[in-house]
Amino acid sequence: MITRHFIDVVKDASTRRIHYRKTGSGPPLLMVHQSPRSSKEYEALMEKWSAHFTCIAPDTPGFGQSDPLAGHPEINEYADAIIEFLDAIGIEKCAAYGFHSGGIILVTAVKRHPNRVTTLAVGGYAIWSKEEMALFSEKYLPEFHPSAYGEHLTWLWNRILEQTWFFPWFATDNEHRLSVAHDDPQRVDAVVREMLDAGNAYQAGYGAVLSAPRDIPAADAKVPPCLISAYNGDPLQEHIDRLGEMPKSWSAQKVSTPEDHQAVSLAHLLEADRSARPRLNEAQDEGFVQIETDHFAGLIHWQGSWDADELILHAPASAIGSPVPRGSIAIDLPGHGLSDDWSGDPPSTWDEWQAVVDQAAQKLETESVVFADLPKGDAGRLYPDLSPDRYGNYLTKAWQIVRAAAVFEPWYSADKGHAKAFDPKVLLPEQLAKQHLDLLNARAAKHYHLALETRQGSIHGN
Repeated sequence: MITRHFIDVVKDASTRRIHYRKTGSGPPLLMVHQSPRSSKEYEALMEKWSAHFTCIAPDTPGFGQSDPLAGHPEINEYADAIIEFLDAIGIEKCAAYGFHSGGIILVTAVKRHPNRVTTLAVGGYAIWSKEEMALFSEKYLPEFHPSAYGEHLTWLWNRILEQTWFFPWFATDNEHRLSVAHDDPQRVDAVVREMLDAGNAYQAGYGAVLSAPRDIPAADAKVPPCLISAYNGDPLQEHIDRLGEMPKSWSAQKVSTPEDHQAVSLAHLLEADRSARPRLNEAQDEGFVQIETDHFAGLIHWQGSWDADELILHAPASAIGSPVPRGSIAIDLPGHGLSDDWSGDPPSTWDEWQAVVDQAAQKLETESVVFADLPKGDAGRLYPDLSPDRYGNYLTKAWQIVRAAAVFEPWYSADKGHAKAFDPKVLLPEQLAKQHLDLLNARAAKHYHLALETRQGSIHGN
């Protein structure tokens, strides 16, 4: 099972929080994701390799749930950040794997800190020409900020979708067409959500990778072994021919499929010095607890203080607020925020939700539960279906809901009789963006609302 954790890197009197995933047993394997993704993209691969390694995948700075680096960082700072992460969790040396930009970060880390990595496997390594670099610098990384009426969401959907049709995404001509094109809403949605998490921080992290020097270590460099491979359809496969002379312990090969790439990478990694499984550190004021009831088995995200007496529950379609009041712990309920979803249809009666809350309260050692106010309105209308569709309409639909909810209650009754007093600041795009992402992540909102109604009914009935 994959578990999730937070750890803090303290440097120069500042603290930077990092989120990471972990699973498996055996020696540690550091896995660095591509931009603009997060460690979530490695979940399936982590499950595959967990029989051989303790797989550890952090969200790189500014992506997923990790804090960004300050200022205008370059590739060396992202490479050093990976080493700082290893320091924080207590790993002196380990094998490493990275795909695309994750590989570029790791190659830079190996050049700067060769004694911290035993061996390295990379999926595709970019060696851009001057012309390609000029093309990327012009259009590839526009700023990404929320806009008042959700226009940024239309751009985002199409940018992520068409990145599988053309590379780069804006070069819409036959020369730049890809053989791996698709229009799968679920696959596009996975990347869209990670871009929404990152916001404009994606520009710094992705930009540092794109502008990084593409110098392979010299043939006589004292660096750990490395295998670079790329499969058919990967736009970086042709870059295998651009690598030039490499250290004797480095090699590169073209393979047919993603599965072939994973197989040769694993075989290479298994040749490394296999040290003992580490004891990993994690943050003490945020994390995840494993919950198992008759109807739910998964991770529940919590934030707050371990000496808290009260457990705070959010409203339907919401998530943990920030900051959590001192002396309290808050959780994201199943199907909300960063917590796992129900394995089947979410329950619409309170007893099954109560079982999750009771177990969370026991594990977090709290004594009382604080409920948020139940939103007014009909659950069937408050929380319409927001499943990803082929055209990305669900994104703008959710944006219009949170915008309307700022000025009407319930949001679907936009008339004088349902107008509510509001501070104009709640309509700032930056404010709406958090609620928008909470709503998209609230897969069980309607059922939670219905369950709370049954709870209220039982209380009033007694």
